[in-house]
Amino acid sequence: MKTLTALFCGVLLASGVHAAPFAKGDPKTGKQLHDKACLSCHTSMFGGDGSKIYTRADRKVKTAQQLAARISACNANTGTGWFPEDEAHVAAYLNQQYYKFK
Repeated sequence: MKTLTALFCGVLLASGVHAAPFAKGDPKTGKQLHDKACLSCHTSMFGGDGSKIYTRADRKVKTAQQLAARISACNANTGTGWFPEDEAHVAAYLNQQYYKFK
């Protein structure tokens, strides 16, 4: 029985390591939040539709953790007033649309 319990716990821990980043976020909601709060600033910085901030060769975000941190920093710096779940929605959208972190 102890062996089964240990095996089960190991499987649970391993599955969490491979879970998709931002699985609790909703990309559709994230797109709405992003378009409302982020586009004007990103467009003024990069022109066009502002998406170059995500696709440029020297982009600063290279991991899922960095993406979450960047969104949180932008939220704080711009006074957007998002809750953590809102940040997760935006992260899910950006990851699905641009970053493709696994």
